Amino acid sequence: MFKSIAIAPAADRYDAVVIGKFQDESIEALIKKHPDAEAIIAASKRTEASGEKGKIAEAFPAREGGPTRIIIVGLGKRAKLKTDDFRTIAAAAARRVAHTKDATVQICFSAAIDEAKLDAEAVGRAIGEAFGLLGWDNKAFKGTKAKAEDKRAAVAIIADKKPVTRGIEYGLALAISANLTRTLSETPPNIATTSFMAQAAKKLAKDVGLDYSIIEGVGLEKEQMVGHINVGKASENKPCVVRLAYTPDKIKKGKEKPAVLVGKTVTYDTGGLSLKINNGMVGMKRDKDGGCAVIGAMHAIATLIKPSRPVVAYLCIAENSINEEAYRPDDVLTYRNGVTVEITNTDAEGRLVLADGLILACEKEDPAYIVDLATLTGGVVVALGSTYCGMFCDDDGLRAKVETASKASGERVWRLPLHEEYLEMMKSPIADILNSNANRKAHPVQGAAFLHYFVKEGVPWCHLDIAGVHATDNDSGCFVKGPTGWGVRILSDLIGQD
Repeated sequence: MFKSIAIAPAADRYDAVVIGKFQDESIEALIKKHPDAEAIIAASKRTEASGEKGKIAEAFPAREGGPTRIIIVGLGKRAKLKTDDFRTIAAAAARRVAHTKDATVQICFSAAIDEAKLDAEAVGRAIGEAFGLLGWDNKAFKGTKAKAEDKRAAVAIIADKKPVTRGIEYGLALAISANLTRTLSETPPNIATTSFMAQAAKKLAKDVGLDYSIIEGVGLEKEQMVGHINVGKASENKPCVVRLAYTPDKIKKGKEKPAVLVGKTVTYDTGGLSLKINNGMVGMKRDKDGGCAVIGAMHAIATLIKPSRPVVAYLCIAENSINEEAYRPDDVLTYRNGVTVEITNTDAEGRLVLADGLILACEKEDPAYIVDLATLTGGVVVALGSTYCGMFCDDDGLRAKVETASKASGERVWRLPLHEEYLEMMKSPIADILNSNANRKAHPVQGAAFLHYFVKEGVPWCHLDIAGVHATDNDSGCFVKGPTGWGVRILSDLIGQD
């Protein structure tokens, strides 16, 4: 919606001013001594100025040297106002600013923040994220004419108090990382091949100072990456495992072990021989979104978070296609850690490549903890819709950190169970385990139960099934229709706790 977004310099005049109004309350207490108070109060009495969360009304002060417009945005009920609400509130204001094309905007929420007893910098961050996420350009693959007609405006924003402005600056920076993820997600599969994703990771490493290495070709055989080898062998775009590593200038004592992030990066998923039917392949370019989120998170970690603990990322990259070499239902795979897997469904491929990544993380990194992200199951969408990500984590310490990060980022998680009985569901009469149980009971749990067999006992591990939250069908709030970049902000907050 915006061509660019920046922090505005302090000035005596701004093109637009954004002010909040509580629902069912007079606005007067929030605009004490404001030079345009008379015009604001008059506008606040119109029916559209209800104060309902995100509802917009406008005032047009005639004061010489004043703003062109004042945008009055509803804050909802005072008693219910939370920091996370400002993502929705600021997005409503940002959408209006994108429409009016005001070049400089002052955000005046400090009085409301004080009234609601909220943290000003945290609210500022939410505001910055809203503007920044709405600044994502989703027109990269439009034709020449559409690009020439791009009429988006640049905007610069500033708050009425410095702590809010600091938060806005942080939120804008974090949105850059999330928008990198969204751009990779949006890139179509004829462009975003397995080698393209590996090169994107390599470029990131060079740009922000990460270590980069890749396992491919005979290296996959040497490292016994049987999941990648089998899922990817029917495609002309060959599989690989990419490792990215952030090392702080000074590692804090007690933080020597790395946090490890593992991302499912299936660049396209036909379902393999268990072919998707009835247009079920549409949108499968986004089966790489777990890996895209990890790339975006590593960008934020290197440029913004800069934790005192090392961070390692594994991108499990493959394309699930079809030819005469394709792996089959009834095949049995023997993994590096000795676990054997009976293939019952070649469309349950993401867990096969993630298993390789989890084994590498446990054997090579001696991790403090592991978090994996994957568009893994349709079952989690049925269970939780697009409101929550499905979280599987039986380690109390790690789960608490993920939940704290969820609250700070606004990327919501809901814990799902991983009971012993679910692990038993994955047992095979032929091999150790099945990759998919034909019994559809507890479908979202099956993927996590499978992955459990590839995590070394005693290693804290969290699996995030992002199938319901990685994209949106609606143009609302902070997002236009398309990828959300889900995972970048929660991972950044998780790692930031170190």
